[in-house]
Amino acid sequence: MNHNHLKVCTACGTQYPEDHTENKCIICEDERQAVPQNGQSWTTHEKLLEKHSVKIKKINDKLYEFLVNPTFSIGQRAFLIISENGNVLWDCIPLLDEGAIEFIKSKGGLKAIAFSHPHYYSNMRMWAEAFNCKIYIHQKDQEWVVNRGNYIEYWNGDYIELWDQLKLHHIGGHFEGSSIIEIPWISENGTLLIGDTMYLSPSMKHFATMRSYPNRIPLPLNEIRRIEKRFDEITFDTIYGFYSYQNVENNAKEIVRSSFEKYQ
Repeated sequence: MNHNHLKVCTACGTQYPEDHTENKCIICEDERQAVPQNGQSWTTHEKLLEKHSVKIKKINDKLYEFLVNPTFSIGQRAFLIISENGNVLWDCIPLLDEGAIEFIKSKGGLKAIAFSHPHYYSNMRMWAEAFNCKIYIHQKDQEWVVNRGNYIEYWNGDYIELWDQLKLHHIGGHFEGSSIIEIPWISENGTLLIGDTMYLSPSMKHFATMRSYPNRIPLPLNEIRRIEKRFDEITFDTIYGFYSYQNVENNAKEIVRSSFEKYQ
């Protein structure tokens, strides 16, 4: 299937199927995001390729960051996890160029794409078809999948084990299906990739946990306490979040604990 001419929301980067004729994006119209004040607008993957490319940055030997350069939509980043029995793309960016394809192939391709929440779905079907790989999405977020295909596997429950000790944890909060991935072997006590299941402050000293970050919509205290318990059950020392500055290495567990203590 040729995805290059499909409509892409310029605000959030979500790619819609051919039969989408309405001038609205369900992701942006949800209270956790926003339609721009100047209105809904669209582009295509073909047009994006004219002025944008995929920028790849090495975090370490087992982890690479992918960004759209220059920044497009909400500026989300994806991660390539290099794993012995199959690589995983964590979250997605709304661009796939030949450079990214060749780089991933040089590292062994993709066995799966896994997601934190719908603000990353973007052109996931294009990525899955390019690498003939599964897409893992928590069942509680399936209503937000707009460009479906045969690659999606919906999972449920608190967690699912993949391979090589990789584990997806359902956390909830920001979205009903918000999830994180645990990589126990990248750092001494384990690394989490979280999207914006939590959101690191510019001070690098506090993680906020909200229903909507751009619209400043809080979560109920009982939901905060439930999420706090979920993170307490997981062993980790490193977290990589939504934006490129949101990297906490070595003392992430302590920052998460102190952050939850602020909720009274």
